[in-house]
Amino acid sequence: RHAPPGAPVRSGMEGSKPLKVRLTFSVILVGVSLLFAAVVTDHWAVLSPRVEKYNSTCEAAHFGLWRLCTKRIFMLEQGPKEKSCGPISLPGERNCSYFKHFTPGQSSEIFEVTTQKEYSISAAAIAIFSVGFAIIGTICVLLSFRKKRDYLLKPASMFYTFAGLCIIISVEVMRQSVKRMIDSEDTVWIEYSYSWSFACACASFVLLFICGITLLLIALPRFPQNPWETCMDAEPEH
Repeated sequence: RHAPPGAPVRSGMEGSKPLKVRLTFSVILVGVSLLFAAVVTDHWAVLSPRVEKYNSTCEAAHFGLWRLCTKRIFMLEQGPKEKSCGPISLPGERNCSYFKHFTPGQSSEIFEVTTQKEYSISAAAIAIFSVGFAIIGTICVLLSFRKKRDYLLKPASMFYTFAGLCIIISVEVMRQSVKRMIDSEDTVWIEYSYSWSFACACASFVLLFICGITLLLIALPRFPQNPWETCMDAEPEH
């Protein structure tokens, strides 16, 4: 059974393309939300000094790309194996200050190591690129929902992939930053752990990178299964 002349032939795979795009875009929106949560929050890493003897209070810290928060924690009781201050969720007085990234000659109180500021600037700048790529990709996908604008899905998929790569690079820069600061002899911070903002950044990388590649595969034209499909799908010349 042949299609009438001039009628485009749409297979079931081609007809399900809009549904696949919407499902992939839904997962991408989750990744973008996690990306924004990671960038604007300051729970990437938690730092703690070594506690040699039990005190009623101790000072821990947590920070993100933009802000450092120190917290004087009121300790209730310390176990025999616990040598660090915390956990950070305990009640206490909190004091937050923004990093002076772009002020020459100044640094935050916690960042005694000179290169620490350079790491922080790099991680923040790369994260901004990631957010920018994600926003541009979202605009392209929304515009592609209009008729005859499917070509925007390809650049959108690349923007999402770049956003995922940028945020994982920012994660690695932050990880190296924490490691270098802990290894320094000029700092009081001995114990460290990565918190939920760090986990959000890693999860956003996975979702944006994988869904970006998936969106690209969906946007690519389907290869004809039979030699005559290309001729049958072509629009008649007037």
